[in-house]
Amino acid sequence: MSLFGDLISTVFERRYRGALPSLTDDRPTHELAIDLLGNHGEVSGGSLATLILNRYAAMDGDEKRKFFEFMTHELEIDPAQVTETLATYQATPSKDSYRAFATACEPKRQELARRLNQVPGATGKLVGLRKDLLGFIHDHPNLAPLDVDLKHLFSSWFNRGFLVLRPINWSSPAEILEKIIAYEAVHAIDSWDDLRRRLQPSDRRCFGFFHPAMADEPLIFVEVALTRGVPNSIQDLLADGRDAIEADDADTAVFYSISNCQAGLAGISFGNSLIKQVAADLAQDLPNLRNFVTLSPIPGLNRWLDKTGQSQPNSADDEQAKAAQYLLEAKRADGLPLDPVARFHLGNGAQIHAVHARADTSENGMSQSNGAMVNYLYDLKKIARNHERFATEQTVTASSEVRTLSAGAKSGN
Repeated sequence: MSLFGDLISTVFERRYRGALPSLTDDRPTHELAIDLLGNHGEVSGGSLATLILNRYAAMDGDEKRKFFEFMTHELEIDPAQVTETLATYQATPSKDSYRAFATACEPKRQELARRLNQVPGATGKLVGLRKDLLGFIHDHPNLAPLDVDLKHLFSSWFNRGFLVLRPINWSSPAEILEKIIAYEAVHAIDSWDDLRRRLQPSDRRCFGFFHPAMADEPLIFVEVALTRGVPNSIQDLLADGRDAIEADDADTAVFYSISNCQAGLAGISFGNSLIKQVAADLAQDLPNLRNFVTLSPIPGLNRWLDKTGQSQPNSADDEQAKAAQYLLEAKRADGLPLDPVARFHLGNGAQIHAVHARADTSENGMSQSNGAMVNYLYDLKKIARNHERFATEQTVTASSEVRTLSAGAKSGN
């Protein structure tokens, strides 16, 4: 990744070194944006894009909202033009009539984003811009069309073909390690010593997806423990002073934390590709591995118990049974599991393998699920089949043990 990122960066630097003169322009930012959408050469267009992005970075919240209003309402499609060009294409289908129709259907704000993205460093700034936009949409839903367009563009710019899988270890640059601490969203990293325990031992791995245009910013990362057997407690997995094992002695790879890093890329899925790629790479590097599992939280369990009027678990067995029932039976209106982590892993082709009581006794773990956690099993031979059944029939694949626990909980209600 380092070599690839350096190559990409070199291309950008050579292309633009000395090419972007300083530009002083007192016009309002929205006028600069309209000018950028005109016919500009690479140098003048790049200068305008740089000036607009710099202006945006200096805006306060109200100014950003007004800029979003401009992009949403002033750079919208023209419905009459769409209708007219569609009629022309239907009457006389041709390359030219189709091009005219396709152009009319695309809001000018998409092209503005592309032109802003032509200068080095712009991709990350645009991801930050969407993060700001998402913060406004709850109170200003009229801005939602702009988010639809940005998400559409980002889905192309950040598709799997552009992503690079990069190992992260104790020797990685400090700026990357600092971001791992900051972005960890499942099990907080309390200190540098805590981070060292997750990255340095022979039985620990961490991998992240990076994009060449944001080479020093992880998009998502997964932390992996190599163990003997399937673990049933995050406390044991992350214990200070535990005895590490050699990687070749492990038979199980445990994905115990997956963290999305860029709020501006919300809704663009990386996790499914990440887990599958890491599992495949580990299977090749460590042929002794037989099991690929998660140790995952159950974030919606307590809310579901409260909403359905069920009592809190009164024993470890009761906790396991209610967790199993929730994972198998609690559904949204569309028939998919109520639990977001379950939807992710089941949609990725995993199956529910086992549930464990008192597996996460942290404050967060107890508030979410009374400490219950779940193993999702990634059977590399069955992932495609499980994914297909879940996608087409909403089938939740689970072990017989978990189904037995769930049945016991229902009979006891």
